[in-house]
Amino acid sequence: MSEDNPRTLTDRLRSLALAPLNRCGGALAQLGVHPDWVTVAGLALAAVSALSLARGELLAGGLILLISLPLDALDGAVARAMGRPGAFGMVLDSTLDRYADGLILGALSYYFAVQGRLDMLALALAALVGSYLVSYVRARADDARVGVGVTVGLFTRLERVTVILLMTIGSGLLGSTAPLEIGALILALGTNITALQRLRHVYLTLKNREEPR
Repeated sequence: MSEDNPRTLTDRLRSLALAPLNRCGGALAQLGVHPDWVTVAGLALAAVSALSLARGELLAGGLILLISLPLDALDGAVARAMGRPGAFGMVLDSTLDRYADGLILGALSYYFAVQGRLDMLALALAALVGSYLVSYVRARADDARVGVGVTVGLFTRLERVTVILLMTIGSGLLGSTAPLEIGALILALGTNITALQRLRHVYLTLKNREEPR
């Protein structure tokens, strides 16, 4: 991997899980399951999770989200097994990931609003904006006119989802909103810091190339 695109925790975990994912993907491919169906199924589960979270069913929402996570990597394994890792599938996967992020963080925002916690609502919305900016900076940097690979940063999607799982399941198990509130603060800070880290990485990379900015 190039200097512009260092390995992240997500990359390492995907490498470790590659063999079992490929086996599962091969089995689904033999059953005729299209990889896009797996992608859409992951979004459907995220929507059910979001509905539970919006209703204050934090433990159920967190567990449903946990169940949906393998599908996020399994669609690629099915595509590889079918010999059709098409460009559209990658775009669809990234697009539906953004929908899933919006649904989950939007549901938490709604939950805080219903509880009258405007301070937590502001943090949840900040986390939502930061989450989208993390992806947006990467997408813009990957543009052919820029050509900078960007996966750096503290809070990639894996870290964000991990925090959401801990804060929702933790609150559900403990019967306390404290994990939810701490998690919202971590997400608000982590996502926006990561967006700025990525922007700085693009700036420094282009500066080192002595290109106009």
